[in-house]
Amino acid sequence: MVTVGGEIDSFTAAVLEAAIAEALAVDPMALIIDLFAVEFMASAGLQILAATDEQVRKSAQLAVVAKGPATSRPIQLTGLDQTLDMCLTLEDALIAVRMRLVQ
Repeated sequence: MVTVGGEIDSFTAAVLEAAIAEALAVDPMALIIDLFAVEFMASAGLQILAATDEQVRKSAQLAVVAKGPATSRPIQLTGLDQTLDMCLTLEDALIAVRMRLVQ
């Protein structure tokens, strides 16, 4: 799981990318990206989410926790909500990932 807070923009995107790369280095069956505490997300963050989804689509389950206008609105405006598994809470994400893993 990768938990993010604060702002995701061109200055902080590298930190998010590194955290995701570290989480994926162990070849997990699932990855949850928790954006609950994110206050601002620029296009750099959206690009990272899209790239992560593309990277893990065949090898792992991905769920994104996004609630509120700072995260869910940009994701919806770009259409990423059509490809990402969006959840309102961490509990919802854990349940969604578990359900898909047992199928």
